[in-house]
Amino acid sequence: MQRWRGLKDIPEEWAQGRSVVTIGSYDGVHRGHQLIIGRAVTHARELGIPSVVVTFDPHPSEVVRPGSHPPLLAAHHRRAELMAELGVDALLIIPFTTDFSQLSPGEFIRTVLVEALGAKVVVEGPNFRFGHKAAGDVEYLSALGLKYDYQIDVVDLFLAGEAGGGEPFSSSLIRRLVAEGDVAGAAEALGRPHRVEGVVVRGAQRGRELGYPTANVETLPHSAIPADGVYAGWLVVEGESMPAAISVGTNPTFDGTMRTVEAYAIDRVGLDLYGLHVAVDFSAFLRGQEKFDSIDALLERMALDVKRARELVDG
Repeated sequence: MQRWRGLKDIPEEWAQGRSVVTIGSYDGVHRGHQLIIGRAVTHARELGIPSVVVTFDPHPSEVVRPGSHPPLLAAHHRRAELMAELGVDALLIIPFTTDFSQLSPGEFIRTVLVEALGAKVVVEGPNFRFGHKAAGDVEYLSALGLKYDYQIDVVDLFLAGEAGGGEPFSSSLIRRLVAEGDVAGAAEALGRPHRVEGVVVRGAQRGRELGYPTANVETLPHSAIPADGVYAGWLVVEGESMPAAISVGTNPTFDGTMRTVEAYAIDRVGLDLYGLHVAVDFSAFLRGQEKFDSIDALLERMALDVKRARELVDG
């Protein structure tokens, strides 16, 4: 899959041909996103032309309303990996600036869809909005298709299951589930476990002293971190997924104040992970954060947490 940053990065031959395009933030590349992107890939293959996903960096809300950046379900490199797995031919990341945010819906269509990508088919969800003050919608997009010779395919999103209470799949729904600690519900909507990434840094090293050495992950900015508590999941290092017990919180037993994400790779010894970029995949919520009266009480509960995490992850 080709990756372009900005319209100027698009090869000239692309502007001279046609393509199937879908546009959106696509944070998380959840099951609703997968449906839309999959439809775009199918159209492209049927027409014998490439498929292109257009997205933005930073998140548009941060430019339009500074300080309102939503928690992110996936970093851009992770989204690119997931899109490549779906068969996308090219990913265009447009730097979302104040000037770009001022483009009218008509200017957006002409500049991005027509002149830059030669759109033949545009695939979107029913609530897609674009252009200055989000004034453009799928009806307007369809109307200008007559002028610029492209077709619109509007894809209805699947409804989420019990975790979503019947809501359509959406990034906001998944952010809420993650914030509540419902990582199982988030996984249902994502189609995979929720992932948090970052570099392993040195912490207080209490886990090592207690016999449970943990990877203290310095998470990427704006990451969607699950609610404080203990979880079962996996620590992913250089492509290897290791069953893990994961702690999110401030370590209240030791009067901690800094919120951390720490993963103990179950039954693994001698791991040297400092400085490595790792991922933590959350599978199941085990319990909330607790303050224990003694180290012995903490150790007893940690042993139970690890046992339960092993059982859940190993199936």
